[in-house]
Amino acid sequence: MKRMLWVFLMMSIGATFTSPLFPLYQEHYRLNSLQITVLFAVYALFLLPSLLISGSKGSRWGLKRVLRFSVWLSIIATLVFMVSQQAWLVYAARILEGIAYGTFTGTAVAFLLKQTPKEQTGKALALSGITVSVGFGLGPAITGLVIQYLHLMPLRVPFWILTLFLLSGLITFETLKDRDFEARKQLANTPPAPISLGVPDEIRSPFWSFSALPIFTLFTLNGIILSLIPSFVKSVLHSSNLSVSGLLILLLLGGGAMLQLLPFVKHPVHRLRVGIALLSLGAWLVVFSGSTGSIGLLWAGVLIQALGSGWTFQVSLRLAGELPNPEARSKVVSTFYFAGYSGFIVPVVGTGVLTYFFDMNVSLIVLNILASLLVVYMLAYSVRFARYYADRNAKPLTEKCRSASA
Repeated sequence: MKRMLWVFLMMSIGATFTSPLFPLYQEHYRLNSLQITVLFAVYALFLLPSLLISGSKGSRWGLKRVLRFSVWLSIIATLVFMVSQQAWLVYAARILEGIAYGTFTGTAVAFLLKQTPKEQTGKALALSGITVSVGFGLGPAITGLVIQYLHLMPLRVPFWILTLFLLSGLITFETLKDRDFEARKQLANTPPAPISLGVPDEIRSPFWSFSALPIFTLFTLNGIILSLIPSFVKSVLHSSNLSVSGLLILLLLGGGAMLQLLPFVKHPVHRLRVGIALLSLGAWLVVFSGSTGSIGLLWAGVLIQALGSGWTFQVSLRLAGELPNPEARSKVVSTFYFAGYSGFIVPVVGTGVLTYFFDMNVSLIVLNILASLLVVYMLAYSVRFARYYADRNAKPLTEKCRSASA
C-alpha cells in the first residue's frame, strides 16, 4: 500500500504543478484573458472523458497497464512543457496532462484496493484521499519556490524536477505485482460493458446527494479560490512574490489533508455537515477579503476552507467506497471523481459568462450564492441520509445476531 501511495503522491504533484506558471505563460506568450482561461479549462475537459473511459474499461484492459500508460503520458506531458517554444505546445501539454491524470484517477483506487487486505480497505481509501490532497498542495508550492528563488529558466527548470518525481513514481510502480490477471481473464469472456457512470440503483440517491454533490461543491469552491489566489496576492497582500501563491495553495489543499487527522466530530455524517458548512464559510471570507483588502480575512478564509475541504473530501470519498458492493466500488469511486472534476469547470465557465454582465466581485458573489444553495440542500438532505446510514449499518449487526441465535 505504501508504494502505491507514493505513486499517488507523485502523480498528484504533477496534476497541479503548472498552476503558478500561468502568469508567466500569459506574459511570455502574450495570451489574453480568454486564452489563459482556455489553457486552464482544457485540462478538465480532457480529464473527464479519460476518467470515465478508464473507470469503465480499466479492469478489462488491465489496471496495471492503464496506470503504466498514465504515468508515462504524464512524463511525456512534462517533457512537452519543458521544450515548448510556442503557445500551442503548452496547450498540447495541458491536454496530455489532463488525459494522464484522468486515466490515472479512473483506475488508481481500484488498483490500490487490490494491493490492500480487505480489512484495511477503509484505511486505504482514507490515506489515498490524504495523499492526493497533499500532492495537490505540494505541486504549486514547489513550483512557486523554484521560480521565485532559483532564478534559472523558470519555464524549464521546474519541469526537470517534476520529471524526476514522476520517474521515481514510475520506478516504484513497476515494483508492484499485477494482481488482476485472473479477473481480466474472466472479463475477456464477457461482453464489453458500455462506457457509463456506474452507480447502482439502490444507492443512487444517497450517493449523488451526499457523496458526489459534496465533492462537486468542494472542487467548485476550491477552483474559484485557486483562480483568485494569484490576483489576491497582489491586491490584498501587495506582493509580487510568486512563492506566496504556491504556499497559499499548499495551505488550502495540503493543509486540508493534514486537518483530516483532527479527531473532532468523528461521526461521518456530522463531520461532513460541518465540513461543507466550513467550506462555504471559508469561500465567503476569501471573496470578501478581495473586496475589503483584508489580509486577516484572506488567511482566515483559506484556513477555514482548508478544514472544510479536508473533512468534506475525507467523508465523501469514504462514502463512495462504503455505499456500493465491492464489485461496483471501482466504477462508483470513478464516478465520484468525475463529479469532483466536473466542478473545476464551473469557475471557468461561470466566471467567463458572468463577467460579460457584471464585474469580477459581483460574479464571484453570484457563484458563491449558487454554491451556498447547494450547501443548504446537502445540509437538509443530511437528515434523511443520517437515518439511511444508521439503518444500513444496523443491518449487518442484526444479521449477526440472527445467525448467533440460530
